[in-house]
Amino acid sequence: MTAVMDKPLASDERADGSRPWAAVIALAGFETRRLLTMLPMLIAFLVYIGWTVWRTGKDWGAYPALQDADRATQGAPMLVGLTVLLCVNRAALRSRRHGTEPYFGTLVMPPWRRAVAHALSALAVALLTAVCVAAQFGREVLRPGAIGQGSVSELLVGPLTVLLAGLFGLLLAGLVRSSLAAPLLVVFALFLFLFLWGTSDDASRWLLPVVVEATSNTLPSDLLGRPAGWHALYLAGLALCAGLTAVLVAGGRKPVLLTGIAGALAMTLVGGVTQTGGESPELVRARERASDTPGQLQSCVRRDGSMYCAFPEWGPRVGDWAGVVDRVRSLAGGRAQDQKIVVRQRIEARYGLSSDSALTPLERPHEVTVGTQWGGNRVPEFSAAVAGVLVAGEEKAATSICDGRIVTVMWLALGWESDPMAALRRVRLDDSDTGSAVVLQPTDGLSMTEAQTEVVRELLARPRGEVTARVKDNWAELTEPKVTAARAAELLGVAAPEGDDKCAY
Repeated sequence: MTAVMDKPLASDERADGSRPWAAVIALAGFETRRLLTMLPMLIAFLVYIGWTVWRTGKDWGAYPALQDADRATQGAPMLVGLTVLLCVNRAALRSRRHGTEPYFGTLVMPPWRRAVAHALSALAVALLTAVCVAAQFGREVLRPGAIGQGSVSELLVGPLTVLLAGLFGLLLAGLVRSSLAAPLLVVFALFLFLFLWGTSDDASRWLLPVVVEATSNTLPSDLLGRPAGWHALYLAGLALCAGLTAVLVAGGRKPVLLTGIAGALAMTLVGGVTQTGGESPELVRARERASDTPGQLQSCVRRDGSMYCAFPEWGPRVGDWAGVVDRVRSLAGGRAQDQKIVVRQRIEARYGLSSDSALTPLERPHEVTVGTQWGGNRVPEFSAAVAGVLVAGEEKAATSICDGRIVTVMWLALGWESDPMAALRRVRLDDSDTGSAVVLQPTDGLSMTEAQTEVVRELLARPRGEVTARVKDNWAELTEPKVTAARAAELLGVAAPEGDDKCAY
């Protein structure tokens, strides 16, 4: 029997017959596998994961603040995003490039459903990026010494950037049927990013997918002032708008898609406008209070007689600070070995995250500043600040030392370290262990002359117990103002220095 049809079915009509979305899902799975196994995608993910693993193994990230760790997940996915843009665009133009576009008219799947399949493949890559972001942040959370709290909105930026790039590549393939358009767009995007990079206080920077901070300043999470939630809404709206427009251009159903595009535009406008609204007066006042009178916001605990005052998120770090204070005092002599001190955490938050303003030294007796970062070079810097207060009595006076007392200060600061010579290089501004240099601290630095450096090097090379005994026996004269480096060397049993013993200021 022969069946006669009055007219051929259009592709849309045939697709709507039975389980049309099953074909879309099947095609999306095929496109996803093809996208993830493309050589550029494999290279992009290898570089992304390799860079992330390498960064998290560094000393300066050993004690993470989670309100910084969430932002650290945003930059590297941009490489994946640019690669997805190119690969999705190339996949969407595959039929045109191979001259097979006319054959698709004989299939049951209309062009707009093929566009949906490509969009779902970009979504799959974004989800894979989200897994990588979650693993990166989870590793920071599980690190010993991690403090603070992260933001889900900040963590969403990386995956949303990848999704936005992929859907924009799909939209570009529908608007410009050329394989050259996507690479040119990537070059333009890089130039645009470089042009806006560094405009840290300009509200326009929030129009970029990733908003970086020009400094490494760490603030309490409630003082950050980053509109992360509105920015995530802005990115989600942009991505949704690009994806729906791509399906509309491919011939999708107009009423439904136009309604969706209108909603996506509303999301984009609300997020985009709100995120550039600036800082609220309440936030500005809170930052001023944290900078001028931190004691009103801090909790204090006592350890071995000394007081440690910190913002609530840094409470778990008191034990690390107390350990350094105890080790420094164990090398001191006279009343300094039992001296009780106050460790005060301080920040300069009035300029937000876009400033690395210096802290002025404290003038209250036996009070020491500690910052919001820890690990790496921050440890010997804090140790030097504690030693300076034990020798000079106060932070302001310690930063003004310009005599042989700096030898005693640096011995106390570094003598307890497992590798004191490496610590000496890390704590000096120029990473040197010879000649004159500035020693970094949480506030103003100390100044070491060439002669003082020679004596300190000799001390650090000798047995710790021998030097400690001499320091304790001669504590009064070693901490006397105007003592010279040569006299300090004589008291400590090392050769007289030959270098210059004049301060640089």
